[in-house]
Amino acid sequence: MNNLLNDPAILRDIILDHYSYPRNKGLKTGDKYKEVHMASESCIDDITVQSVIEDGVIKEINFDGIACTISTASTSMMTELLIDKTIEEAKVIMDNYFSMLDGQAYDAEILEEAVAMKNVYKQANRIKCATIGWNAMKQIVLESESKDE
Repeated sequence: MNNLLNDPAILRDIILDHYSYPRNKGLKTGDKYKEVHMASESCIDDITVQSVIEDGVIKEINFDGIACTISTASTSMMTELLIDKTIEEAKVIMDNYFSMLDGQAYDAEILEEAVAMKNVYKQANRIKCATIGWNAMKQIVLESESKDE
């Protein structure tokens, strides 16, 4: 799959698939959900990410709101990547994703389809779009860790 992820058409198709058919879109109600709302001051992105973390494992992630193609697709990819991961595994994945968007070294294998966002760092104005959902989830993870201590 790695060689395929150098094909711009395939990268575009992955992004458009996640935008057109976002995974885990739609918020749920209940006390078990931890939510973080994020809004961009520079574009339309305004989303809420919610998650259930039990025994150090991410059991569920949902999101909803108004967002551009990059924001919706990256958040959709993030939900698929992080569900059923431990907090530690999720932190490694998130660190690699943020490194990729900073134009630094990263492990493409663990990012799976999220590698489709690898060229976003070339457009500084789009980095916020590609990270808004990830930043919300990062905040949920950090808050869950602080409560466990």
